[in-house]
Amino acid sequence: MRPQIFSLMIGMLGVGLIAACTPEEMPQVSDGRALFMENCAICHGADAKGNGPMARAMRNPPLDLTLIAARNDGSFPRVQVLSKIDGYTKADLQGPDMPEFGALLEGDLVPLDTGDGVMTPTPRKLVALLEYIESIQQTR
Repeated sequence: MRPQIFSLMIGMLGVGLIAACTPEEMPQVSDGRALFMENCAICHGADAKGNGPMARAMRNPPLDLTLIAARNDGSFPRVQVLSKIDGYTKADLQGPDMPEFGALLEGDLVPLDTGDGVMTPTPRKLVALLEYIESIQQTR
């Protein structure tokens, strides 16, 4: 019986966190663009095509972030992109790879559906950056 009570309490906490967020509080694509320019453009370029000032100095140049969905059969892999940004997934690059962005994990949480229909409390800045990267997807 105790595991059921614990599960119920965790579920209620998640619902409370999600209910506390109103649509006005959700991050905007413009918030994500500002974070991208501040954290990512040095390597990925202002246009996110992998041509930033540091790209020439890297053994393995950064990927074109505008083609993530195209490389995944037209589907934007939200979970994988989040994992790459927050450093949970490490790249198989020789030499320095993508840095972890701990500051993006700080601050308040907003609900995010990563594609499984479950609203998961996720750091606002991380969601903003994800939304921006998803918004710039192109077809080949």
